Formats: sequence, structure tokens, C-alpha cells
Amino acid sequence: MIDVAIIGAGPAGLAAALYATRAGLEATLFERISFGGQLAQTEHLENYPGYVLSTSGFDLALAMHEQATSFGAQTVTEEVTSVDLAADPKKLVTPFGEYEARSVIIATGARPTHLGLEGEEELAGHGVSYCATCDGNFFRNRDVVVVGGGNTAAADAIYLSRICRKVYLVHRRDTLRATAIYHDRLRGLENIEFCWSSEVVKLLQTDGALSGVTIRDRLTDGLRDLDASALFIAVGTTPNSEFLNGALEINQAGYIIADESGITSIPGVFAAGDVRTKALRQVVTAVADGAVCAEEAAAYLAS
Repeated sequence: MIDVAIIGAGPAGLAAALYATRAGLEATLFERISFGGQLAQTEHLENYPGYVLSTSGFDLALAMHEQATSFGAQTVTEEVTSVDLAADPKKLVTPFGEYEARSVIIATGARPTHLGLEGEEELAGHGVSYCATCDGNFFRNRDVVVVGGGNTAAADAIYLSRICRKVYLVHRRDTLRATAIYHDRLRGLENIEFCWSSEVVKLLQTDGALSGVTIRDRLTDGLRDLDASALFIAVGTTPNSEFLNGALEINQAGYIIADESGITSIPGVFAAGDVRTKALRQVVTAVADGAVCAEEAAAYLAS
């Protein structure tokens, strides 16, 4: 019998495991791939308190995992495919078996949103990417396109500008949503071309690989082809909540409805990190969520 089953081993889940084990609870992390989540794919982490010289997200995720396991947290490398959260005890089902838990913290995070263009799925891994730091080096000294206007898109464009010949930054508005510090850095890069008020409407390919994109000017409806070897998509995220299949109350976008304490619509079930409704989705808020949910789970079990 698991005291606290934590689904997802990103920063929220790892923090929850640390705080739960330090509270004397048996905590088990369920992670289908590897710990760290989106954090592990971050090249430089500059806005996490205490890391003034910048560090890689993977290094921080590794340290978080080692810290949690040093206090006794267990890790099960299996994907939770369905749950019965109304049962007592609560049930988690994976492809390899069934687990029972007295309380559950859902910290499954979110995944990059797709554009939904024809050929996008087929070209994934053949010029279409959702992680610049993972795949950017494959397109060194080539022309690439980044689509998006938030912090991720800005950071991707800056990273790619150091290794690619030219970077087109396509954004559907006339100004970026990214934090101000990114604006200053982007303006100083000569090999970045901004394509304002534009959107990617077509993927061009040659011999099964991306060869460019067609963008549409949202003000004039004019079309323009951009020759590029890669398209890096950074237009937001989609919560990893499908496995719940109606077990919890979620909003229209699929995010779990939970308050600042992580309390959901079912007693003993908590939501932390990017998968829950919240105003700011950052590593620092995910870690805070995990800590709060662990404390709430401890209080629930004690009662």
C-alpha cells in the first residue's frame, strides 16, 4: 500500500516526493520515460532562484531526483494509463499491473502543442521539432524557422541563432509575449528575422524531409515561402490529463481544476505543476506546487 502515489516525475513530482518522504510517508513516483519532464530539455535555466550563473535543466532535474531518492522515494518506470480515484484505496493501472494508494498527487505536466498542419506528424523528426535544444544541432549552419511568441519561442530563437545560419521567428501578433529580457537579447542578433502578424499555413517537403514553410500575413493575406531545413514549434502546451478519462474535474482546455493547495474535486487527490489550472507555469511554481501538495496529502492521511 503506497501512502502517496505521485504520477509524473517532473519538478512538481520530484518536489512532492521530497516533501512527502521527509514527512515520513512512503512516496512512489510513476514516470513513463525519464525524470525531469520539460525541465530536462531546458538548455539554460536562468530564472530559478539560486542559479545565478545559469545551469542546465537536466542537471537540476538530476539533482532533484537524487535528493528525493536519498530520503526514500521510490521510482516506478511505468506509465499510468487509467485510474480509479473514487475507490478506497485509490487504484492506478499501468501496462504491467495495478497499484493501490491512500492518496494521489497528479503531476503529469504538459506537452508541446502541435500546429495541426497537413504532414506535421509525418515530418516530426524529419525537420519538424518541438524541442530546439534537443534537435537544433542537427541543423547547424542551416536556415530554420521558429514559430511562437512566448518565452520558449524566444529562448529557442536565441539558442538557434548561435548555431544556425539564419532564424526566422514567426509570430501571429505584432509583438512578443515573452518576458522583456528576451526582447533585448533578440534585438541584438543579426541573423534573426522577425515575421510579425504571420502564421505558418503549409509545410513544404522534399524527399520526405522539410524543405520550407509557407507563411500567411494575417493583415494582408499575402503568402510567402521560407526556405528552411527545420521548423521548431513553440506555441504553448497541452496538459497530459487524458488518462484521467473523466475521473477528475477539468476545464475546457484539459487542465485539472485545483486551487493553490492543489486540492481537486476528489478528497485525497491533488494536482501540481503544469497540469493544473494556474496563472504561471514555470519550474519555480511547479516545485512550490509539489511541496504544497505533499503537505496537503500528509494532512489528509493524518485526518
